[in-house]
Order: sequence, then structure tokens, then C-alpha cells
Amino acid sequence: MRGFVCMTHVRSWLTAIGVSTSHPLAFVVVGLYAAAWLIVDPQSFSWESGATVAVWIMTLFIQRAEHRDTQAIHAKLDELLRAEGSADTELRTLDREEPEEIEALREEMLG
Repeated sequence: MRGFVCMTHVRSWLTAIGVSTSHPLAFVVVGLYAAAWLIVDPQSFSWESGATVAVWIMTLFIQRAEHRDTQAIHAKLDELLRAEGSADTELRTLDREEPEEIEALREEMLG
């Protein structure tokens, strides 16, 4: 049981990190990291280092775009659930669950 509790915390932590990488502050963190690198050891900042920072920034752009799309889909689905009187309203809070729990629920609903 203790291992399950630990895994639950790890899953929650990983989900929180994933959500936080879509926040604009994540770009500031990467920028500050690159600036600190340039200040502390500018000789080690080569084109490979610049490429690494560029990859981090592009990853954040992708994460932000995916988060925006997901939030839009959720808002549309919430509206559909609200408008349809016979819909299961418990599904409106499904996005607060961990991915593994959502997958288990989908398996249960499908058969």
C-alpha cells in the first residue's frame, strides 16, 4: 500500500510539472538559465549550447500550444455536457484525475 501512495504522489507531481511547463513563466526560467550560463561560464556556451536552449524553448512552445488546445476542447465539452440534460455531470471533473485513472474509467465505460 505504501508503494501505491508513493506512486500516486509521483504521478501528481509529474502532472503538475507538465501543466507548469505550459505557463509563460517557464519561458522566463529557461531565459534566466541561459543568461546565468552566459554570465558564469561564457566560454562553454557554444553553438551546441545555443541549440540546446533553442530545443528547450521550442518544447515549451509545443507544450503551451497543446495545453491551449486541450483547454479549448475541455471548455467545449463542458458546454456540451451542460447543455445536454441527460449527460453524466461527473465527467465534467474528469480532467482533474490522473491519466491512468482516466484510462481505467474509459475502459470501464467501453465494456
